[in-house]
Amino acid sequence: MANIESKRRVALAALGHVKDGMVIGVGTGSTVSCFIEILGERVREGLKILAVPTSHQSAILLAEQGVPLTTLTEHPSLDLVVDGADEVDLDLNLIKGGGAALTQEKIVASATECLIIIVDSSKVVKRLGETRGVPVEVIPMAWKLVKYKLEKKGAKVVLREGMGKAGPVVTDNGNFILDVNFPEIRNPDNLERELNSIPGIVENGLFVGLAELVYVGNDKDLKVLRKK
Repeated sequence: MANIESKRRVALAALGHVKDGMVIGVGTGSTVSCFIEILGERVREGLKILAVPTSHQSAILLAEQGVPLTTLTEHPSLDLVVDGADEVDLDLNLIKGGGAALTQEKIVASATECLIIIVDSSKVVKRLGETRGVPVEVIPMAWKLVKYKLEKKGAKVVLREGMGKAGPVVTDNGNFILDVNFPEIRNPDNLERELNSIPGIVENGLFVGLAELVYVGNDKDLKVLRKK
């Protein structure tokens, strides 16, 4: 697990891209929470930006830090987006959705040409799917049907249960999350399209070709992965 210094290191690196007058997207997760805290410090020191959050969680954290919020309705094109990831391969493809915010995260990520990902070194893998499954957001009435269709393709599928509550996790969009483990992910691009072609699936946690650069932190230093 990443320590606070590692998270702060990558958060500061991402903050170096944020300039006065920008409209930025802000993701969800523990590493991004560190970024939000530092961003709030800079805003209180005079940095003038607007932020589009990807979840209720990040919206609350941004507001608590005094960062002005806006929406994609008002600003459909963003200067940059800072987000985390659950896995990153060497081609900068991602698995996201551990925090169940994958649909809004992908929408916001698509609104910029500069998606910056901040992670610790444990999130870097040779091939997606090595350490976790692919989160899939589904319409509640269709979850069992989608599970059945994916299991027919050889996947192991689990309905994500809530922590501290009975029943499934419910996303900000009112949907359920399936965590889908495939025997092997050879072509993330094809799999992303294939998943979204199944009726009932709203979006999936494969982010292919979206990240511009990834800051990877560990206990001692910082590594930068750039889009080839």
